Amino acid sequence: MKPSVNLNISQTTRHIRRDPLYPLTARFYLKQFVLLVLTALFFIWLSRDESWDMALTRLWFDPVNHQFPWKDNRWLDVINHRLLKDLVIGGGVLLLLAGLLRRQARWVLVALMMGIGPLVVGILKSGSTHSCPWDLVQFGGEAVSYPLFGTVPANSGPGHCFPGGHASSGFSAMALFFLFYPRWPRLALLYWWIAVAVGLAMGFGQMMRGAHFLSHNLWAAWWVWLTQCVTFGCVTLLFKRRRGIDHDGSAKPVDVSQH
Repeated sequence: MKPSVNLNISQTTRHIRRDPLYPLTARFYLKQFVLLVLTALFFIWLSRDESWDMALTRLWFDPVNHQFPWKDNRWLDVINHRLLKDLVIGGGVLLLLAGLLRRQARWVLVALMMGIGPLVVGILKSGSTHSCPWDLVQFGGEAVSYPLFGTVPANSGPGHCFPGGHASSGFSAMALFFLFYPRWPRLALLYWWIAVAVGLAMGFGQMMRGAHFLSHNLWAAWWVWLTQCVTFGCVTLLFKRRRGIDHDGSAKPVDVSQH
């Protein structure tokens, strides 16, 4: 799922300076498509096998007291569950306001993309029948787990736990990649990795509490990145067509008879 950074910068920088919503190349999106497909196949195997999910979650479960000792930990709740999420959301809001005040279309689009990714994850989560680890019989609950794409058991529990909603807030910062790429591809990739690290850290905190499995958080990253790539591609392509700009940056003639 790692984004590609191969692009002819000398040919695109000039267009980006003039048009902040200059679309990226088809080659870039083809590479993202291949990477997304490959990671999806791995995540499907991970979700259906369930061995990694169960093994990692058992590390934080107390079989004697039948509970997750870190479930109500104050620091995990304050720092991981609230502070980090609020910081990411606040950063997105500041970027949006700055973009509106300075009339930077690219800033506004990236800020909106930071919200769209978690929104998609939230919609998927609201319709999910997969329950959280702390609801499952293996971890002191009453719900029955089942693999991804498997038959939903009658006692699947409260559900609404797949993908990982909290981790998606951290992963939403992957949108910053599009803020700097392709003029500064290394900086863009650095921000992408930082966002991945933040999302994984937030997701790991939830794993310690028994709120999510590893696969829940990885799928959250997958859906966020897919949503951001599709959003940026569609919006920039739409603006390019509306402005009548061809591939070499020259203006196309406008047919006044159609207006």
